[in-house]
Amino acid sequence: MSNRSPELVTGDAVVLDIAIAQLPVRAVSALIDITVVMVGYVCSMVLWATTLGRFDGALTAAIMIVFAVLLLVGYPVAMETATRGRSLGKMAMGLRVVSDDGGPERFRQALFRALAAVVEIWALTGSPAVICSLLSPRGKRLGDIFAGTIVISERGPTAAPPPLMPPGLAWWASALQLSGLRTESAELARQFLGRAAQLDPHTRQMMAYRISGEVLAHISPPPPPDAPPELVLAAVLAERHQRELARLHSGVPYSAFPPAPGPWAPPGTGGFAPPR
Repeated sequence: MSNRSPELVTGDAVVLDIAIAQLPVRAVSALIDITVVMVGYVCSMVLWATTLGRFDGALTAAIMIVFAVLLLVGYPVAMETATRGRSLGKMAMGLRVVSDDGGPERFRQALFRALAAVVEIWALTGSPAVICSLLSPRGKRLGDIFAGTIVISERGPTAAPPPLMPPGLAWWASALQLSGLRTESAELARQFLGRAAQLDPHTRQMMAYRISGEVLAHISPPPPPDAPPELVLAAVLAERHQRELARLHSGVPYSAFPPAPGPWAPPGTGGFAPPR
């Protein structure tokens, strides 16, 4: 179960089209991680019974405390930091922890989440986490609120693939300021491009000019004057999607095309102009 949230915004003010994990899926993920910790605890008890029992009582207690800290705090912090937001339970359920701005989870955030989990999950049997997740529109538990994170689902409903970047507009799209682009306008443009081939030429042209005018009113700089409106919309959506991926995966380049001017391509040619 997942819920699309139009309010998750990156540092570039790009609204991320991602699925927020719901409580049942997170609960299963947590049970898997709890099982991993309990198995580790049983192993430590066996070690204590076979080896540590021979040492001084105070030393044995200190070692057991270290084991407990490593299991309750060290395991989630190490796993989520190394895998950029995924523990074994989250891997199994297709979940990932990201920052509120859509960026990857950082060590400090993983530490805050793990420390909060000691209280809200282990000490209080998960009750505060469940109540907080039910009340939060983003399904956040207390640890997520303190750390500034959110848990997303990487197995959400498959959306239509984004349009390809027209090579002749890649140089313009790479310099776009998308902070003013509304989610409704972007979704309208996406739906139009998805069904443009089914429209008659006159309707298609009228809708392309109307929707591109609405989109261009909220972004800058303006496109080259001779750019076809359909390709302008495709360039905006492709650049927007590439920035989402770059923000989520930290290191993916913003554009898959070099920012160099090129020829326009008429609609229906896949973004490449025919040779002349």
